[in-house]
Amino acid sequence: MRRREFVGLVGGMAAWPFAAIAQQPKMLRVGLVTTTIPRRAPQYVTLVNRLAELGYIEGQNFIFDFVSVEGHLENFGPTMKELVSRKADVLVAFGNEYALKAAMAASSTVPIVMIAIDFDPLALGYIKSLARPGGNVTGLFLQQVELAEKRVELAKQAFPELTAATMLWDAPSASQWQATRRIAPTLGLDIVGVEMRDRPYDYERALSETPADHRKFVIVGNSAGFFFDRSRLGEFMIARGVPSICPAREFADAGALISYGADFLSAIRRMAEFIDKIARGAGASDLPVEQPTKFELVVNLKTARSLGLTMPPSLFARADEVIE
Repeated sequence: MRRREFVGLVGGMAAWPFAAIAQQPKMLRVGLVTTTIPRRAPQYVTLVNRLAELGYIEGQNFIFDFVSVEGHLENFGPTMKELVSRKADVLVAFGNEYALKAAMAASSTVPIVMIAIDFDPLALGYIKSLARPGGNVTGLFLQQVELAEKRVELAKQAFPELTAATMLWDAPSASQWQATRRIAPTLGLDIVGVEMRDRPYDYERALSETPADHRKFVIVGNSAGFFFDRSRLGEFMIARGVPSICPAREFADAGALISYGADFLSAIRRMAEFIDKIARGAGASDLPVEQPTKFELVVNLKTARSLGLTMPPSLFARADEVIE
């Protein structure tokens, strides 16, 4: 069974302002800055497709001002300012803290729809509260730091005798790595991290750099780069005979042994709905920031068999879906 649901913290759709039912603007310009992840990546395709379902057709009444920047994430700043100068109606801050900081620095008036994956926007002061974010920011908060800790716990539950593991992380998932390294020792797990820097990520090199006993299990951080690489990762882990736990069910679909996290693509679809409400007249400060209330544990039994692994029946009993 698959459980997917996003619920607003206050009142849901009915609580959103009456202005949100106003007519669509004649032309909606949405600005988004990303790193070298291509526009054909599933997250961006999902965003555009959901906007199309809501009536925004590229070239007719919708412009997707998509810019991919080279180099460090801090280069987002000048590009966000350029999008504001192009008269963006909405800025999208996708995934990492750099994107939100850059968008907020670029404009204090243009509405910003975020999907906060690897940071806590409330704890860091980007919003005043989840129910009333204030300012020009709203969107979704996926709690990846807490979920990173939960993935370590699940790894130990699946393999109680596991004593060493490796985590693959990159700049957007750095806080997840910090959370993982904090909790791992409390569970009797010695963990090393490998930072993936230059794309395309070299997973063979990364794993070869770790001590041999740490190659028995891999934890993968949640970022756009890893999500885009999920098929490569699945194939690599199976070829190397390494079990892994990843942050979204799409990884398990691609061959990862275990995944645990919120429904990422449903969050993207929800992001499009925030954009639609703002385009129809709602104020970003009046739209509650939403958090996932359901999380999916997916186990790929086919991968387990190919790796010759036996896992506790209790793990399968807890799973929302078992891929056979």
